[in-house]
Formats: sequence, structure tokens, C-alpha cells
Amino acid sequence: MKKLIFFFLFFSFLSSFSYAHPPSDIIITYDSQSKVLKAEIVHNVSNPQTHYISKVDISLNGKEIIEHKISSQDNNLKQTVSYLIPDAKKGDILGVEAYCSISGKLTKEIRID
Repeated sequence: MKKLIFFFLFFSFLSSFSYAHPPSDIIITYDSQSKVLKAEIVHNVSNPQTHYISKVDISLNGKEIIEHKISSQDNNLKQTVSYLIPDAKKGDILGVEAYCSISGKLTKEIRID
């Protein structure tokens, strides 16, 4: 009986990770006039209170400039974030790294035109 309970708990634990996944996409825009970076982080989940984008890191030319911790996702489909980046200029690379609260991360970059 103990073995049966152990296997049940073990497989229940493993199955919880089958639902974990990194964000599927990050759509980044940067408005050079307002100096605002906007990122739409696509992360389809069943419950955005328990499975969500937990952290977003912003980098400028490979150096982290913002670390934003998040406690729940906007909705079941995506998390949207916006940041003022006054030091960014033409030719710079802005990076967005988004972390799933359970497992995985995704990084995307854009070059400012």
C-alpha cells in the first residue's frame, strides 16, 4: 500500500511539470519619441494566479537595467509590460527575458532603428 501511495504522489508531482512551459513568444516594440519599451509576453495558461510570468528582465546592449518581479499574469493568454528606457538610442539592442513561475524562460531582442 505504501508503494502505491508513493507512486501516485510521484506521478502526480511529475504531471504538474507537464503543464509548465516557457513563454511561447515576446512581441517587443520601442517608441523612440516617448522612450517606452512595450513587451507582450505570450504565455497561454489555465490559471494566471498559479501559473504565470513571474519575472521580466530588461537589458540594454547586453547589460541588465531592469528586474521586474510579478505575482500574477494579466490574463490567460499574455502578460504585457511597459518601461521607460531614457538611455536607449538608435542602434542599441534592447532585450526582454521572461520567466515562467513554474519552469522555463524566453529571451527576445530588438535593435532600435
